[in-house]
Amino acid sequence: MPSLKSLKTRITSVKSTQKITKAMKMVAAAKLRRAQEAAEAARPYSGRMAAVMASLASKVTVGTESPRLLAGTGNDKVHLLVICSSERGLAGGFNSNIAKLARRTLEELQGQGKTVKLLFVGKKARAPFARTHKELIVGTVDMSHIKSVAFADAKAVADDVVARFEAGEFDVAHLFFSTFRSALNQEPTRLQIIPAALPATGDATGAEASVEYEPDEEAILADLLPKNLAVQVFRALLENAASEQGSRMTAMDNATRNAGDMINRLTITYNRTRQAAITKELIEIISGAEAL
Repeated sequence: MPSLKSLKTRITSVKSTQKITKAMKMVAAAKLRRAQEAAEAARPYSGRMAAVMASLASKVTVGTESPRLLAGTGNDKVHLLVICSSERGLAGGFNSNIAKLARRTLEELQGQGKTVKLLFVGKKARAPFARTHKELIVGTVDMSHIKSVAFADAKAVADDVVARFEAGEFDVAHLFFSTFRSALNQEPTRLQIIPAALPATGDATGAEASVEYEPDEEAILADLLPKNLAVQVFRALLENAASEQGSRMTAMDNATRNAGDMINRLTITYNRTRQAAITKELIEIISGAEAL
């Protein structure tokens, strides 16, 4: 049976941990509101941007003269997985769920005989792949210095991906992130960004309106496709930011509750041990008195 001193030390330690997890929960809750508002505000813009791109793409014949970000390279042998995660841990299953989806995709593509490369935005999802697929990692974008995601940050990531595409490093690119649904629900998401996977034009209200473009649709597409890529990356980073805080808030709430339960159990054990020690001392005193 543990000593009273060790039990008391452990109770003090768990109480200190509980204070930390409770504070982290409150900080995450405060950050979540701002991150959620930013993510929800970006959804209509990114959706409309994709709808406009789909409307333009429906008016051109995709061929060798089309923008490469729309037509692709004509092959799908080399795939780049752009995996967005957080720079910090203690966020429940947020990072691991994104990594699991990316790993399933990697195994599926390798099963089809494709070559896969990995680019990480944020370091937390990198660790499990560094142990098993280190040779596939082509880069990691450090986001640790960024407190609040801005469009310039997303554009830098998008420009890096486009530069790699123009250099012929891959044929198809997939973006992995977590779509924020609620503080309890974050959905790992996979989105093909090169060649652009555009929604059907009938999915967007007003996308079928008769519009004449100047210059022609292909020229506009060539200009808008890189911007659309940056917008989709920006939306993914905003969704990730909200999902991270929601997952962290839930994880820290559970940790605080578990710490409370552990404190209660340890306190009961401490009291029982103390009572047993007192009873033993009384028995020894009484036995000694009787012996005299």
